[in-house]
Amino acid sequence: MTIFNELNQVIPSWLMNWIADGVLNWSGWGIFWYLMIMTHITIASVTIFLHRHQAHRALDLHPSVSHFFRFWLWLTTGMVTKEWAAIHRKHHAKCETEYDPHSPQIQGIQTIMWRGADLYKMESHNQETLEKFGQGTPNDWIEKNIYEKYSWQGVALMMIINLILFGAIGGFIWAIQMVWIPITAAGVINGIGHYWGYRNYDCEDASRNISPLGIIIGGEELHNNHHTFATSAKLSSKWYEFDIGWLYIRCLESFGLAKVKKTIPKIKSTEPQVISEELVKTIVMHRYEIMSRYSKTLKAAFKLEVQSMKGLAKEFADKHHWLFKDESNLSGFQKHRLETLMVANERLKHLIEMRRELTQLWTKSTASREQLTELLHEWCLKAERSNHQLLQVFSQKLKTYA
Repeated sequence: MTIFNELNQVIPSWLMNWIADGVLNWSGWGIFWYLMIMTHITIASVTIFLHRHQAHRALDLHPSVSHFFRFWLWLTTGMVTKEWAAIHRKHHAKCETEYDPHSPQIQGIQTIMWRGADLYKMESHNQETLEKFGQGTPNDWIEKNIYEKYSWQGVALMMIINLILFGAIGGFIWAIQMVWIPITAAGVINGIGHYWGYRNYDCEDASRNISPLGIIIGGEELHNNHHTFATSAKLSSKWYEFDIGWLYIRCLESFGLAKVKKTIPKIKSTEPQVISEELVKTIVMHRYEIMSRYSKTLKAAFKLEVQSMKGLAKEFADKHHWLFKDESNLSGFQKHRLETLMVANERLKHLIEMRRELTQLWTKSTASREQLTELLHEWCLKAERSNHQLLQVFSQKLKTYA
């Protein structure tokens, strides 16, 4: 207290007030909302500009909007567009392998959660990654001479601005801004998004939707949807899911500041049609959604059959999520359980075998279009001649997709 009084005698009162409260002299709530808005704009910049626009080319942005995002990210994160896009593209290309820059399935959830930013920094120094996966990102004068060359000066400028506006507490605000993206992007999205949550689609990797409400991290909570349809500008796919990043994109589009190139394809139902190459093409395009619907058929059949499996009903009374996964994604133990189930119940065995045959439509890479059309024709004929009512209904519905 004595030191403070002595300083108060030496330093003018207006300067002491500025050091304590800054130029704005806002209340605690005012500072809180400032921080929330600033970090949310940063999240929006990452998901709209870096992720959907730059990494996946899912939409085009007006140059003024694009440059705003570039400037904002330089100011609040110091991230370089080429580095971020290259690392993310490599993540998709090498997902859940030893070459994935940040897979919790390979490196462990703890490593990704707490060292995700370090892993990003290490990969950003990999010139092979930047050259192979960083094509098409901004390469103009301002990118090369300011944003890339002086990446840390942007965040230093942000700290100065915060100190001027809020005084000493501005340093604390700046610190939160600096850890916001490493925690939410490097930790939550790359970590939890491949470890915990629900899955709408059984795609090849371990991606999961963290929450159906994509608000806090700009819609990136819907990570399984994104990995299934990586080039979609919209990350929500079910009626109960909300992607706030998509809301912002639609607002930009309404003012002519953005143009959406791709969204998640939706299955349309028509009158039952003759099995053709066009129907095969539709089924292959919508295979994740179709297999999700087949899983519901399998789930309904399982509920009907499990009680009749003498002595095994209790063994298969768990959540049995493994039953509805692509068999290539099953562990050795899960594969053993699947085989045990097939031995125990002929009706479920038939449904599982039919699922295997249906997947050949997109796994038989050497088959011609005519062969795939014949394969689908035989599959539907076999399904409709079976004594499985659920399978018959599924086959009839399959022929209405367009």
